[in-house]
Amino acid sequence: MRRVWHGVWGAGLAAWLLAGCQGSGNKEGAQQAAGGPGAAKPLPVEVMELKPGPVRDASEYLGTLISRRSITLYPQVAGYIQRIQARPGQQVKAGQVLLEVDPRRERAGVRSAQAQRNSAEAQRRFAQSTRRRAEQLMKEGIMSRQDYEQAVAQAQTAEASARAAEAQLQAQQVELGFHRVTAPFAGVLGDIPVKLGDYVTPQTELTSVDQSRALEVSVAVPPERASDIQTGSTRVEVLDDAGNPVVSAPAFFVAPTPDPRTQLVEVKAAFENTMGLRAGQVVHTRVVYETRESLRVPTFAVTQQSSQFFAMVAAQGDGGTPVAQRRPVKLGELEGNYYELLDGLDAGTQVVVGSLQALRDGQPIQPKPVQQLPGEGPGVGGAGDAGTAPDGGR
Repeated sequence: MRRVWHGVWGAGLAAWLLAGCQGSGNKEGAQQAAGGPGAAKPLPVEVMELKPGPVRDASEYLGTLISRRSITLYPQVAGYIQRIQARPGQQVKAGQVLLEVDPRRERAGVRSAQAQRNSAEAQRRFAQSTRRRAEQLMKEGIMSRQDYEQAVAQAQTAEASARAAEAQLQAQQVELGFHRVTAPFAGVLGDIPVKLGDYVTPQTELTSVDQSRALEVSVAVPPERASDIQTGSTRVEVLDDAGNPVVSAPAFFVAPTPDPRTQLVEVKAAFENTMGLRAGQVVHTRVVYETRESLRVPTFAVTQQSSQFFAMVAAQGDGGTPVAQRRPVKLGELEGNYYELLDGLDAGTQVVVGSLQALRDGQPIQPKPVQQLPGEGPGVGGAGDAGTAPDGGR
């Protein structure tokens, strides 16, 4: 009988304690709903006002750098390489001797031509002297007219022979000059595939000279985009490894027809190379087709669920308290730390740019203006800061 009493008393005590706990919980929930002492405090967040900004219609491609002054050197004579007076990669000056083909035969030819020229000069001087004496003798009546005309003809023949000998000497000297391969302009010397003693012909490639001070960037774009390019205004940018432009130059050439092999259209821009770029280098480029004004939203103010993007905005709650409101947005191109905003929000909307991971839709917030605008200083995230909704997109 005592055991039954104790069992009943214990069960009643447990029921009384449970009722007390439930009553306390209901009272606290009512206080929070009424905004009483137990209500959740607004979460401080940073917001920024949506404003129009420059948005570029641009696409990235691979491009090739081309020297505006580049030449491959070939010998103009056949023979054996006698001297190599430069090394690959060397900075050379205009007119500097690079290689020399054995010139001994041509030197002998020059000496022979000089001897012939000297002989012809002597004959010309003698013929001219004879003509002058014949002219004087004819005036004195000592020489006949026929003999005088013969002296004049001999002088003219000697003059022609002397000029021919002089021309022959000049030709031999030019031929001798071909044995010295010189740089046509200042630049950087390429590879020298020949070596001392090699026999070369006018078809043998000796080396190349590139002047990388003035370069062109060649980019192949789709035909449907080539019509958007305006020479003189559309700009082509050369990008570094981080995607930042190191060169920006206007396009000066758009091919009239696509390449038959690739069906792409070549676009060229020229620039002064002060960045140490090299001719033949493959680079990342960006063609900026158009720049327009449009609303932009920071990448780290956007979350994504499947293929839908969302942004948190500061909106007025039922009691006038600012709350976070999750809204779907339609985005355009990504550039830097911004997406182009196509639809979903209006200019002037306060977008939350911080504390996204701690926010829930409808949560009270305490908005304050962002202190550092995106992309204008340290501490600003990029596209990698954009996370998914902390509640799984619910």
